[in-house]
Amino acid sequence: MAELTVDRTYGTALFEAAGDLGKKDEILEETTGLLELLKNEPDFKAFISHPSISNRDKKEVISKVFEGKVSEELLNFMYVLVDKGRTLHLEGILKMYGKLVMEEAGFTDGTVYSVVPLDDARIQELEGEVSKLLRKKVKLTNELDPKLIGGIKILAEGKLLDLSIRKRFDDLEGQIKLQAGR
Repeated sequence: MAELTVDRTYGTALFEAAGDLGKKDEILEETTGLLELLKNEPDFKAFISHPSISNRDKKEVISKVFEGKVSEELLNFMYVLVDKGRTLHLEGILKMYGKLVMEEAGFTDGTVYSVVPLDDARIQELEGEVSKLLRKKVKLTNELDPKLIGGIKILAEGKLLDLSIRKRFDDLEGQIKLQAGR
């Protein structure tokens, strides 16, 4: 729970600073790229999060990797996270920033779980259907769930839409038991 507080506090600070500077979209693009880097480069994530590596060394690496490639504001924000010992939360903070930008634009985020990756057209189709159900614009992220036999599950606004084959089997089993009990 403390992680959520740290993520929200720093994510909100970045959101407000970006708003004051009129750079929300630019920083959103940069944070999206940074999230992709953290996902694809676990060694970098481990390096900046490791407590025994000095702040000076972390800042030096951040400078070499990002200087001239991201805005001065995001670069300085990363330095603040290093100074405050919050680099372990970098991923959550960046996600919170994206969520705040989306909320301001009238979107809510959600996750569609599937066995195999869904193509962009299918995700957009699902976003439209879920948006109608929730009466709110929804932006879905696809995550793989190898536990699913098939089908999908969608989680948005704290609601779960379970369209998985396992759910259908469970429903069928319940109907059979109900009818057998008559």
